[in-house]
Amino acid sequence: MQYFLDAENVNFSYMNDAEEPPVRTEVLKNVSLRVEKGEFLAVLGHNGSGKSTLAKCFNAINLPDSGTVTVAGLRTDDENNLLPIRRTAGMVFQNPDNQIVATIVEEDVAFALENLGVEPKEIRRRVDEALKTVGMYEYRMHAPHKLSGGQKQRVAIAGILAMNPDCILLDEPTAMLDPRGRKEVMDTVKRLNREQGVTIVLITHYMEEAAQADRIAIIDGGEVLMDGTPKSIFSQVETMKHLGLDVPQVTELAWRLRKDGFDIPADIITEEECVQAIAALLEKGR
Repeated sequence: MQYFLDAENVNFSYMNDAEEPPVRTEVLKNVSLRVEKGEFLAVLGHNGSGKSTLAKCFNAINLPDSGTVTVAGLRTDDENNLLPIRRTAGMVFQNPDNQIVATIVEEDVAFALENLGVEPKEIRRRVDEALKTVGMYEYRMHAPHKLSGGQKQRVAIAGILAMNPDCILLDEPTAMLDPRGRKEVMDTVKRLNREQGVTIVLITHYMEEAAQADRIAIIDGGEVLMDGTPKSIFSQVETMKHLGLDVPQVTELAWRLRKDGFDIPADIITEEECVQAIAALLEKGR
């Protein structure tokens, strides 16, 4: 079976040439991770665990020291595949200011298309469509620097969408946002995945965001330690705590209630599930 994103036995190191002699730091260690087309994968791990490095491998920003990475069947180590891969898998970074290059929102979204030589009528269509998709069409003539953090990040996503990618790699896109901004971005990401079938790889530190994915992969020390559904991952509270990672607040609450002897499911990951479980406990106690 050919997977849409496929990292197989990937090793990657950064070389620090400022040191004498140069120092090599191993970041990814024999990593294998596969993503199906249309899937929503969340990647969790500490800072320095290798998760951002892996995402950059899927975008051909990083080329592995050994092992192979393919995107829609295209190997990233073939220079001829670089542009098709970047069109297929667009990347959104943590700070939207690093991706916004124009002084008007619609000009920023059009920037990459103009550089690719797309004809003006098609650029107009794609820009309008992308901005409508992320709910920013009414701001098309605004200056990006006057937008909120969540709005800027949605403009950055629109710039990627205008390229018509099949996949979007998001490297902690909500890390610098307030709760409202995080919700705006996550609602956009989920809509793209559910309604348009865009493959999503989301790197995040927010467990509630990861709980909304189809699948979670946990990277620690450059290795994939866990891989499964949100329920199967977050129900392993002790293991997560041992790794120094959190679980959603409602999962933590359910875990503590179970430890105190209450009969409550171990795989609760949403507020709705928690409310229903507690209501059932109260009903039994009457």
